[in-house]
Amino acid sequence: MKDFKSILIVDDSSTSRMIVQRCLEMTGLAECRYSYAEDGLSALSALRKDPGAYDLIVTDLNMPKMDGVTFVRLVKNDPASAWISVIVVSSIADGGLESELTGHGAAAVIKKPVSPAKLAAAIGGIA
Repeated sequence: MKDFKSILIVDDSSTSRMIVQRCLEMTGLAECRYSYAEDGLSALSALRKDPGAYDLIVTDLNMPKMDGVTFVRLVKNDPASAWISVIVVSSIADGGLESELTGHGAAAVIKKPVSPAKLAAAIGGIA
């Protein structure tokens, strides 16, 4: 499994952010530094201020201001942040949407409810 140091969790629900963090901690990432954003626009702003600050992003799709699909596309199309691994967690993930997201560079798409096992499998697939 890749050794992540700093993780950005992007979701408009504070409860969802807490659940994702707890699941990540249960996969062995308890010592990571966690940061949070409530929407893609805020997360993109944080990335542009310090593109080297994060080595993993876990994002939702349905968010205000900027949705997750747009966020993933912008992150992966920017050379300063394209190297960051992105996992998408969403209740609306279907085959077509999953193909679109992986086509934009998402490492994995996980259907909610999120679990440590689902996140471990997604993280294990990141080279």
